[in-house]
Amino acid sequence: MRSPAPEDDAEYLAQYIAQSRQIMRDLKAARAAIQQVEGRAESDDGLVQASADGMSGPTRLRIDPRALRLGEAALGKKVAAVLQAAQDDAGRQAQEIAGRAAARSAALPEPLDETFVRQRVEQVTRDLL
Repeated sequence: MRSPAPEDDAEYLAQYIAQSRQIMRDLKAARAAIQQVEGRAESDDGLVQASADGMSGPTRLRIDPRALRLGEAALGKKVAAVLQAAQDDAGRQAQEIAGRAAARSAALPEPLDETFVRQRVEQVTRDLL
């Protein structure tokens, strides 16, 4: 959006506010979508399964009883790897959602600064004289 001509200030401001509101709705929708994310992973043998939420917190861990035969160290490594993979999957999904929201918010033009306002006031003063 370009800097407006003086006669278009009101329309420019209305468009800017409308775009800002849409971006805020998009960001809220992105937050809600991230809260619905479920990353999933499973071990190669299918004995360990895990899920994680959009904040990469583990939400579910399923260990098939047959996995207990692996021994403590091997099972521990397998569980840790599957949990990490589920968290990575959730993180990737959340990052995709956040990236799309950030790309849409980048379309909002920079706010008008004090030099713009000063120029408008000076212009109005000149027009009055």
